[in-house]
Amino acid sequence: MATGSPPVRLVLVDDHEMVIEGLKAMLAAFRERVEVVGQAIGAERALSVVAELDPDIVLSDVRMHGSSGLDLCMELRERDPERKVVMLSVYDDEQYLFQALRVGASGYLLKSISSDELVRQLEYVHRGETAIDPSMAARAVDTAARMQRDEFWPGARHGLTQRESEILSYVVNGLSNRAIASKLVIGEETVKTHLSSIYRKLGVSDRTGAVATALREGIYQ
Repeated sequence: MATGSPPVRLVLVDDHEMVIEGLKAMLAAFRERVEVVGQAIGAERALSVVAELDPDIVLSDVRMHGSSGLDLCMELRERDPERKVVMLSVYDDEQYLFQALRVGASGYLLKSISSDELVRQLEYVHRGETAIDPSMAARAVDTAARMQRDEFWPGARHGLTQRESEILSYVVNGLSNRAIASKLVIGEETVKTHLSSIYRKLGVSDRTGAVATALREGIYQ
């Protein structure tokens, strides 16, 4: 951003005040380039804060209690199609990136990003560009290329990772958590963690719902 330009006006959204305070501390040295004009704990509060302050960019966590950052992004974009929302996450999974872009986010960055890189990426977004965390960019391009070659894995369009897709296939075929863990050489607790993620992404609450959705949606025949 050119010298003398007003700073990017930013609203921070997370469900943990400690994270917000950490981000404010990170950005404090760059206040001439990025100004934190507001903050909100949770997506519901964010809607009113953004409406009141009309920031240049909303920087929101992807996963929050209740409504997610993706839901918030969709709602903000419905209210104002020009609204710029950047997702900030601990998850370096390109499926989260693609989900964010599908709902209209202007970027997807990781919480491990350095302060100067964060500022640089926010300035890119303010200029109308899309910001993708540098550590994810190459993998995202590779995944997009595989999509074009029809080499994407089953369930990818529902946000499932390759590992989750593999586990769901075993669930559809009736394997227990212990059997799945044995096949994949991982712990049963790891299988349970993956299943929780699968249920959330498919919008179901249990194994039976996951199987029904997988068959109904044609993820597996």
